[in-house]
Amino acid sequence: MNFIDGNQVESLLNMKNCIDLMRETLIDLAEGRACQVLRMAMPLEGGNVLGVMPGAILPKNVAGTKVITVFPGNFRKGLPSHQGVVLVFDTQTGKLNAVVDGESVTAIRTAAVSAVATDLLAHKNSKTLTLIGSGLQARKHLEAMLMVRNINKVCVWDIDTGSAKHYAAEMSKRHGIPINVCETSGEAIKEADIICTVTAAKEPVVFGSDIKPGAHINAVGACRPDTRELDAETVLHAHVYADKMESLLNEAGDFLIPFYEGTVTKEIIVGELGDALLGKISGRRNSDDITVFESLGLAVYDLAAADFVINRL
Repeated sequence: MNFIDGNQVESLLNMKNCIDLMRETLIDLAEGRACQVLRMAMPLEGGNVLGVMPGAILPKNVAGTKVITVFPGNFRKGLPSHQGVVLVFDTQTGKLNAVVDGESVTAIRTAAVSAVATDLLAHKNSKTLTLIGSGLQARKHLEAMLMVRNINKVCVWDIDTGSAKHYAAEMSKRHGIPINVCETSGEAIKEADIICTVTAAKEPVVFGSDIKPGAHINAVGACRPDTRELDAETVLHAHVYADKMESLLNEAGDFLIPFYEGTVTKEIIVGELGDALLGKISGRRNSDDITVFESLGLAVYDLAAADFVINRL
């Protein structure tokens, strides 16, 4: 049995390959070739979580689970919020093929799925990108968005201004693109064609009154039914896409909180991203539509990425 660490994952799985892999995985899920059960999330003290995420990809003959902790406050300690491993088994023999670092897999596959959603739903001529949050996912999402759209303006906002300034300096140098640090989320969002929310926020940091018509939003950070990054107005006026309906209806506070308040109905949900990729449901309908991809993170993403790395190794 091999242990594959984060450095190996990053050297073997680049963003372009991962975007292609996640598109394939979403289609496999939509067509029944990949399957999973709803993740179990056990609350820990201080609002932290231990998660177990099982799944299988039948054509690849692999099954497995990601075991991960989510500690949103870890940024104050200089530690990642998501830490864990992906266990990958052979479905023909039951053999444990490898244990793969979960932090690195989560980082790249999350941004890659957002890139698939953006490529499908955002305007083809989108030029302005806003990152709400300035941690690891903001770094990976910038890399991913630059691969699917010709971005020439980037804005970032974070509750920690120092973190946002550090991010802007680092990412401007890495990608050769100017990055504006904004004083408020509203200022950051107001001209954005694409918005990626990658925070540990429990209350809204994106407000519908600030969003311009036609924007696309990747809602990534909130993955529990009692937390959200988007306010009710944003969701009410959006066309919402899920990576998986079961996950959205059980875990997405962005939708569930206004739903149980009676502000929104299930009519705003268009369907699953995989079905949109297959043309079974519509993607963007009108130029002024606001589209939201509600990213909950699926076990099959982790399994596909881990299996790719095992095979490359």
